[in-house]
Amino acid sequence: MGALGEFLKANARWLSAGVLLTGLSSFGQTFFIALFAADIQAAFSLSHGAWGLMYTVGTTASAIVMVWAGRQADIFRVRTLGALSLAALALACLAMAANPWIWLLPFVIFALRLTGQGMMSHIAAVAMARWFVASRGRALSISALGFSVGQALFPIAVVALMAYMNWRVIWIICAGIALLGIPVLLKLLSQERTPASMAKSSESLGMGGQHWSRQNVLRHPLFWLMIPALLGPSAFNTAFFFHQVHYASVIGITNMQMVSYFPFFTIITVGAMLLSGALLDRFGTARLLPFHQLPMTIAFVIFGTHALGLGFGFFFLALTAGAQATLIAAFWAEFYGTAHLGAIKAMAAAVMVLGSAIGPGITGAFIDFGVGIEVQYLWVAAYFVLATLMMWLGIQMSRGSLTRTA
Repeated sequence: MGALGEFLKANARWLSAGVLLTGLSSFGQTFFIALFAADIQAAFSLSHGAWGLMYTVGTTASAIVMVWAGRQADIFRVRTLGALSLAALALACLAMAANPWIWLLPFVIFALRLTGQGMMSHIAAVAMARWFVASRGRALSISALGFSVGQALFPIAVVALMAYMNWRVIWIICAGIALLGIPVLLKLLSQERTPASMAKSSESLGMGGQHWSRQNVLRHPLFWLMIPALLGPSAFNTAFFFHQVHYASVIGITNMQMVSYFPFFTIITVGAMLLSGALLDRFGTARLLPFHQLPMTIAFVIFGTHALGLGFGFFFLALTAGAQATLIAAFWAEFYGTAHLGAIKAMAAAVMVLGSAIGPGITGAFIDFGVGIEVQYLWVAAYFVLATLMMWLGIQMSRGSLTRTA
């Protein structure tokens, strides 16, 4: 605890910047936008299918643009790129508040997803992975706490505000919060730890003792073997929460009973983040990453069969959700180096954003075709077994050339 306290004290401003960015990314996350689904559908006379299609189109477009936008993390300082992203997020929130046209709605979703889920999360993860080497896991896990804080606080606040004001006004408030984040970020990073200010030798090298370019990564089999593991949690974790009301009705519980598990899920996720961060610094990603999706496999077996009860399902789901937030971000820096980390991780971010776009759509389509959600969750569990095998194979093939930075 003493060592952790000293670490937090010495790095408080940079860690706080990471938490700020991940926390404010909530305004572009599925769980937050979904809170307004009924109001948006009513305002634009959208069916569930039409709303889902618009959400998928906007999110898919943001995934494509992330390949370019994420690369800017290699060019601009975090304080500059973070401030610009917060300003763009505020404009996206204002657009949602003021938009009167249905044809513009996919563009608004695109802006929210790109700036919120995409860039804010990406900038925070790249900064932590680049700024910290020996303590990278700890820094990533602490920075990722912003996700859990946002998921715990913002939905409650929004539901409470909806009782007193129009949903569009709430989006204006969100824009104001994003704008207020800009001076806070600039203050925290007034003494920024940037790649340009560090000695070249302090940067982390990847496999073969070199910094990998994005082109070299695309030619390496490990990246392609990692794709299912990147796509799966984003797709099916999002799908699970997106279809929570339908799933609750299928298993015979109320939506209130369903959401009562969310605080428990958040607590376990935070614990898994912190534990995985500490274990990562001790053992490295090569030993931990291949097996971190096995708990999610168990979770979807439970969701599909009710073998142990819903609480156990949320427990195992949270274990992977927490570990994923830390291990995947550290993987890119440890295996491919940090010189081009923004460009490399942008590809992974695009894959994960794409997953969050197609997951709800695929599961929703199967529901429409008469395939029960519980049966689908057993298929999802099988998918994660396959993804785990591919991930293990890729890392076993590559870890021999890995240079572990002390």
